[in-house]
Amino acid sequence: MRDNSLLIVGTGAMACLFGGRLSAAGIPITLLGTWVEGLDVLSRSGVCLQEEDGREQIYPVRVTSDPAACKGTDYSLVLVKSWQTERAARQLAECLAPDGLAVTLQNGVGNREMLAKYLGAKRVMLGVTTTGVTLLGPGHVRAGGEGVITLGLHARSKPLAELLRRAGFVMESASDPNILLWGKLVINAAINPLTALLRVTNGELLSRPTARVLLVAVAREAAAVAVAKGVHLPYPDPGIAAENIARRTASNRSSMLQDVSRGAPTEIDAICGAIVQAGEQTGVPTPINRTMWQLVKALENKGIGE
Repeated sequence: MRDNSLLIVGTGAMACLFGGRLSAAGIPITLLGTWVEGLDVLSRSGVCLQEEDGREQIYPVRVTSDPAACKGTDYSLVLVKSWQTERAARQLAECLAPDGLAVTLQNGVGNREMLAKYLGAKRVMLGVTTTGVTLLGPGHVRAGGEGVITLGLHARSKPLAELLRRAGFVMESASDPNILLWGKLVINAAINPLTALLRVTNGELLSRPTARVLLVAVAREAAAVAVAKGVHLPYPDPGIAAENIARRTASNRSSMLQDVSRGAPTEIDAICGAIVQAGEQTGVPTPINRTMWQLVKALENKGIGE
């Protein structure tokens, strides 16, 4: 791969985590974003990555707000919020190589379809990650538990998977993208809204009996929708799977918690909202996911911070 051929779209928590780890492995990386404060800090200081044990290291990255500066990109990791995907797709339409590949590792549903609308289905691949990270400030992030990156099958995915493995990420592959999509969606629905509403870390959900009951109930309700859609989830028990992820990312403040804490829009529409809509289409009742959806929307509308 050429030195300028790996692009991350985004400058938030996940983008900085991936950018920092790739840079640490000696892999040239460019971050494309619109967040002025993030771009400024990253251009001057690089990514400041704090590990779970408190150690911090700064890694240089190239940043830009101009898609034209990224012309001919071979591989792109899309790491923006779901409500920013259309903007990211428009940017990539300007800079992704004709045979390039954009990989979405985002939360929620609909991101792959939005990217394909602008880039074509052959230039888009679905992936998921359960890696946790907390945004401490512009360009400053704390790792929140090692997860797994699972990529769908694609003729051009191998070089990207090798780079991510070099950067220390745990890599897997799966042939059915719906398994990837719904497997993560069920987990996100179980963990993210509850952490946002209760203002707690992922692991704290397991130490509160009622919260733990709700976590399992949300996961199983969401899984019932997936089954009704003909999706075979990548785990036998969605409740246990959600508990396991919460345990593995115990110190992490979920992205939804981080969003409501600073009064930013969340991805609840693309998570619990999408599950409710799919439930309506398949005839599966989703009262718990609907309640989570409405409660988080109420937080958004009120603009509550910490």
